[in-house]
Amino acid sequence: MTPESLRAEGWIVLKADGFSGLAGTFWTRGSGAELGLGFLAEPQHRNGHMDSVHGGMLLTFADICLGYAVTQVLGGTHCVTAQLQMHFVSAARVGDFVSCRPEVVRHSAQLVFMRGLIRAGERTVASVDGIWKILEPRPQS
Repeated sequence: MTPESLRAEGWIVLKADGFSGLAGTFWTRGSGAELGLGFLAEPQHRNGHMDSVHGGMLLTFADICLGYAVTQVLGGTHCVTAQLQMHFVSAARVGDFVSCRPEVVRHSAQLVFMRGLIRAGERTVASVDGIWKILEPRPQS
């Protein structure tokens, strides 16, 4: 896949700043239950001596992906990751388009429970589950 082919399939670049912006270019498509996020695995994402994507990159992607979905569900309300668990089941390789379709498991007054499968093409790379804490609005000064 290339950025051009992703755009042709309806993917758009997700504007990310801070640490998320340093991790790479992330792509998004759809909304609600059809929301998907992904990234093109590049050489800077690999394990130093291998051609596989570093597990830390996959965990970073999972946090960004599920967290982005939570903010969509909450209409932009701020939240933080309270817990994130990942099970690695296969390797993603440099050149793969790695994607995830996040799913809301439960949404309470203070917490949002999420899950997703991270895939490289048709291959499942990891499963992820997490909990996000909804933050109280900050008082205006």
